[in-house]
Amino acid sequence: MRFLFLGDVVGRSGREVITSQLPGLRQRWSLDFVVVNGENAAGGFGITEKICDEFIDAGADAITLGNHAFDQKETLVFIERQERLIRPINFPKGTPGRGAALLRARNGADVLVINAMGRVFMADLDCPFRAIDTELTACRLKEGADAIFVDFHAEATSEKQAMGHFLDGRISAIAGTHTHTPTADERLLPGGTAYITDAGMCGDYNSVLGMDIEEPITRFITKIPRGRFEPANGRATLSGLAVEIDDATGLATRLKAVRIGGVLGQSEAEFWAV
Repeated sequence: MRFLFLGDVVGRSGREVITSQLPGLRQRWSLDFVVVNGENAAGGFGITEKICDEFIDAGADAITLGNHAFDQKETLVFIERQERLIRPINFPKGTPGRGAALLRARNGADVLVINAMGRVFMADLDCPFRAIDTELTACRLKEGADAIFVDFHAEATSEKQAMGHFLDGRISAIAGTHTHTPTADERLLPGGTAYITDAGMCGDYNSVLGMDIEEPITRFITKIPRGRFEPANGRATLSGLAVEIDDATGLATRLKAVRIGGVLGQSEAEFWAV
């Protein structure tokens, strides 16, 4: 199976790089399954139904969220009918939507997508380790699902690394999101799970975490808000992780960080190049 995950989409420039690049990548790399983190897609805060549909039309099979999941109030409603939109599994009981979804890949495989949120330097949610463990007990790799992917939306690198090792050998791949900065530690863990601490963002890197630089600098210097955070709208980089998954075991065989366009050094999944 050929799997692609794309990190946090920030604002209009991030949306445009998804809609312009993803259709071609699906064809060029013969991708079986694509997951996109869309929690910052609507002006940097949340996602709308229109944007969600645009990502699906561009080739996303699932869209994950994070701490900004419900910044757009309409999400509270449409998430109930959109099975491909997945919010953190460790949100309180009764939160609209779902924290995991079993979806069909283009090659016919069943892929379990789980979204979870960290607790270090973030909201005090239910334990993400226990929440994911419960889901995996109900749907095990190669029993309930042919492949399993986790988007772990967390601030602390230690919490992300701990989660990777906690899940190693039980899932196909795990990618961290939330910090909007790609890490250089993509690797196969000893048990065969593909891992990266943070996949980075799909947005303009001439920014502060995807936001126009003036307001963040002002707040750091003066501690006084002067206006709203607004997404930077320069040339965006498509950032993510490409993973090849063994159909027999559901574990990863190779992976590569992906960075296409924008100002970062370029990196593609050359093992899929035609």
